[in-house]
Amino acid sequence: MINWLSQIASVTKFGLLSIPQRRGSVGAALFGIAGVVAVLVGVLSIAAGFRRAMAASGSPDAALVLRSGADSEMVSGFGRATTRIIADAPGVARGPDGPLASAELFVIINLPKISTGSDVNVPLRGVERPALKVRDSMRIEEGRMFEWGKDEVVVGIGAAREFSGLRVGDKIKVGRYEWPVVGIFSAGGGASESEIWTDAAVLQPAYKRGDSFQSVYVKLKSAESFREFHDALSADPRLSASAMRQTDYYADQSTAVTKLVTTLGYLIALLMAVGAVFGALNTMYSSVSARTREIATLRALGFGSGAVVASVMLESVALAIVGGAVGAGLSYIAFNGLHTATMNWQSFSQVTFALAVTPQLLVQGVVLATLIGAVGGLLPAIRAARQPIAAALREL
Repeated sequence: MINWLSQIASVTKFGLLSIPQRRGSVGAALFGIAGVVAVLVGVLSIAAGFRRAMAASGSPDAALVLRSGADSEMVSGFGRATTRIIADAPGVARGPDGPLASAELFVIINLPKISTGSDVNVPLRGVERPALKVRDSMRIEEGRMFEWGKDEVVVGIGAAREFSGLRVGDKIKVGRYEWPVVGIFSAGGGASESEIWTDAAVLQPAYKRGDSFQSVYVKLKSAESFREFHDALSADPRLSASAMRQTDYYADQSTAVTKLVTTLGYLIALLMAVGAVFGALNTMYSSVSARTREIATLRALGFGSGAVVASVMLESVALAIVGGAVGAGLSYIAFNGLHTATMNWQSFSQVTFALAVTPQLLVQGVVLATLIGAVGGLLPAIRAARQPIAAALREL
């Protein structure tokens, strides 16, 4: 066993030392593999970043209530009397001013995207006073909070970064009126950073919504209180409402986008990987061809064909891992933390988020590179082991 391993080490050493003579083909193979990994990790970082933003939007001790049968706020609706019943339900936390429940209105306005100049759908949310305690991660980063009862808005930091006309002092068109932007807020990286907020009581008449809302966000006494809250709403004959944890709601909201991006990412990577495999094949065939007499001499001295196969495979895999590591590093530098926005198909509005190149994605990239190297090195390794010793020794 020790002798076999030493044979593999010796043949592999000769192969690696010959790389400078094959630097053209080796460089092409490394470039191809690095490109495959960089593209795969870059595309999948979109899905990871979107999923992370949606996960940061919810809290285990918070719930969202929609009309029964609705899967998003866009198709939900409640009257004032219903929202009060929901706010007074068992399990809802209370503060000095009453239940920590915010009945909210969700509408869409058009704003130009900074990167393209084209109009996109941006969410405008009308909230009530308890919203700041229901979403306790909300912080004013610039300017001030809007004044209740006034035509003013505050803007999520992600929206201010991605869409035009949302800096403090700008004005946005709401219905027939222009409302000033008085502040920019953060929300722990969640989806709320993609939104514009104002007083629900002011937004309702601007869109002729009467005294109606689309959802109710509540803070629970604890995460364990959700079951009590859910059962109370289900058992109340006055209600046609469905309660869900905020974490579950936002996880479901991310499903469509992450599935689409992940599928496209793997498809693109697969197509590129085919080309990278041919590059690896070319590199390893060149290696075997350049060392024909050397390999034949070693076999004549007693080196086994298995050691030759293993050494060629190891060389191919080692080169692929280097290419994969380079591609993973480049993708991390280029994409991690890069801010962008995409469509949330459940709400038909833009969600801003930061791309996330996670350790899991980097590992996936290197694993893919290793597979490319193994596949690309297999046929050349078999050829090296099977070539006749006498004929190989006669080659110039």
